[in-house]
Amino acid sequence: MVLAKAMDFAGRFLIAALFLLAAANKFVNTDAILHHMNVQHVPDYLLPLVVVLEVCAGLAILIGWQLRWAALALAAFCVATAVLFHMDFSQPVERTMFAKDLAIAGGLLILSATAFTNRR
Repeated sequence: MVLAKAMDFAGRFLIAALFLLAAANKFVNTDAILHHMNVQHVPDYLLPLVVVLEVCAGLAILIGWQLRWAALALAAFCVATAVLFHMDFSQPVERTMFAKDLAIAGGLLILSATAFTNRR
């Protein structure tokens, strides 16, 4: 039981760290991020919303609060990111990024489903 709780926290910590670090990167490298968004025809006004989502949902996952909804929101975000930014399959890096975004979404869906089952 103790090992399972430690593994649960470690998993949530690693997932949360991904999104919290991504939000920090967007804050530090705003101009580069906005340029990348513009190239992909994604509106600038979405950047602050993305940062808020990554920080709030990342922290929620870290502490286990509203876990099912936070994981579900980030899963949807990961799918959207894959589709909006990583569809150039002629580039090996883009194929890898697409697959990673979908894999992260899959893990988040499992986390959400588990949270629904466990009522957290």
